Amino acid sequence: MNIALITPARPAARSGNRNTAMRWARLLRELGHRVSVQMSWNDKRADVMIALHARRSHDSVVRFAKAHPARPLVLALTGTDLYRDIRIDADAKRSMQLATRLIVLQEMGLAELASGLRRKTRVIYQSTRPIARVPPLKSCFEVCISGHLREEKDPFRLAAALEYLPLESRIRAIQMGAAMSRDMAATARGWMRREPRYRWVGELPHGVSLRRLARSRLMVISSRMEGGANVVTEALAARVPVIASKISGNVGMLGADYAGYYPLGNERALARVLWRAESDPEFYRKLKRQCAARRRLVSRKREKQGLKQLLAELD
Repeated sequence: MNIALITPARPAARSGNRNTAMRWARLLRELGHRVSVQMSWNDKRADVMIALHARRSHDSVVRFAKAHPARPLVLALTGTDLYRDIRIDADAKRSMQLATRLIVLQEMGLAELASGLRRKTRVIYQSTRPIARVPPLKSCFEVCISGHLREEKDPFRLAAALEYLPLESRIRAIQMGAAMSRDMAATARGWMRREPRYRWVGELPHGVSLRRLARSRLMVISSRMEGGANVVTEALAARVPVIASKISGNVGMLGADYAGYYPLGNERALARVLWRAESDPEFYRKLKRQCAARRRLVSRKREKQGLKQLLAELD
């Protein structure tokens, strides 16, 4: 099939949506399809459209549905779709109605949809290739956080939590990701001046950021909303335990009974979980066991099979 794969993220962007689109393009080509990745549909012939982001890809969705009303249209729902836009935005709601199939990236995403939409929705977990473990630093208990600095990520919750760690804690925090505004960059620099255990290194090449993740003792994801975070997938692949804000998207990735959650926006509670992971070996081992049990969900083979089955339904 000729597939138009739409992502509004710029080609140079290292966002989760761009990464998802490029990985899906590779998997679909391996399955024998011809794939054109576009920011907006170019009106050229396609047997099927797969679009990421209900609101931002709305124009492409509408034009394809009008030009080819009998052809399949697949819409992948992002975190801002699931946990904000589909509740308030008419374009996002219309995109979902026009779609032949919907994709959510973790099981809890289904709970955000009306029953009529749920029936045409498939869950496809994102994958990553195996990541080699790097020996952790002996000089400290390194904790990383990875992702662009923007409001939805609650990016400085880890920095704020450092103040509430016991004096004997050896935790040092490294934050990777580009600032999405001057204010965010200024805030990150302010935290570095205020908190010597915190360091913001900006956006790193992907391979470098993966090595930093792989040497970390823990990875923190503090987001306010997530559709199914790539960084959690990478942490699972790298065998790095995760400390996560207890939001739907993180629960869908890590499981309802996962021990490493803290209440969203609560830096004191985050500090308590971090200290417990650092100071209690049995708790740390439990986090590792629970993450290992979820690793099967994020295999490349499983994601590829999910896409194959989805397209078979549309044929």
